[in-house]
Amino acid sequence: MKSEYAVVITNLTKYYTDFWGRKRILAIDNLELSISRGEIFGLLGPNGSGKTTFVKLLLGLLFPTSGNIKILDSMATSSSVKTQIGYLPEESSLHSFMNADETMHFHGRLYGLDKAAIDSRTEELLTELDLYDARRRRVKEYSKGMARRLGLACALLHKPDFLILDEPTSGLAPIGARKVKDILLRLKNEGITVLLCSHLLSEVESVCDRIAIMEKGKLLKCGSVKELLTRHELLSILIKLASSGTEEGLREALESAGAQVLQMAHPTMSLEELFLMTIGHSDASADGLQEPS
Repeated sequence: MKSEYAVVITNLTKYYTDFWGRKRILAIDNLELSISRGEIFGLLGPNGSGKTTFVKLLLGLLFPTSGNIKILDSMATSSSVKTQIGYLPEESSLHSFMNADETMHFHGRLYGLDKAAIDSRTEELLTELDLYDARRRRVKEYSKGMARRLGLACALLHKPDFLILDEPTSGLAPIGARKVKDILLRLKNEGITVLLCSHLLSEVESVCDRIAIMEKGKLLKCGSVKELLTRHELLSILIKLASSGTEEGLREALESAGAQVLQMAHPTMSLEELFLMTIGHSDASADGLQEPS
């Protein structure tokens, strides 16, 4: 039976060592985290926070010093689970001499898809991402935004169950960024799990179900966007004033004065405010222990 979680992280620690095997940098510090199936999960953190290391561990490109990572009920290092993962790196690694059709077919063959399946998915994805008319142009002639969209198409080509996106809207115009957000919401509705790493906090806030904030390898906060941004220590009351003098008091006082109370709720802060407050406005690279690229 399938677990309700797409990703389960247990006691995950990762040290980078020097030539003699001595521990040099603590990149991930005893991380405990789970990502539910079918949710869009945002991962935030300043430079050097451990996000890149975390993604590499998920992809099986690095091995943990201790702890476990399970993805779709398999260990992250298992070769079988890799066929169920789609990945868009921060920098699109595309062959500049190929065109979009050739790029999609190249990636499709790596995934083990047959020509008919590749042709069908290529037409579908390039059309959805507004690249179909440019499918014969070489990638070196693409703008950065077009290359990002082609990279996303490659990541979606084999219909992955778990999608890892690192800065997916980098270089995209507002219309292109809006299209990517729409695709992410469609994938969620189809039951696809998405891990979104982005420095665009408004983007994360608008599409993610839950978010985690990391700094120096530690998980500082994790929860739903609504619960993390709600200011429980404050209470706002939206009223329709009966007169210009009705401004204060409890519901009963307001209603007795003739005002109509329309809403009572806890106000929220923006995701940017939460992020800066959580990391304490610190520069994670100030101590010189920057995360290896």
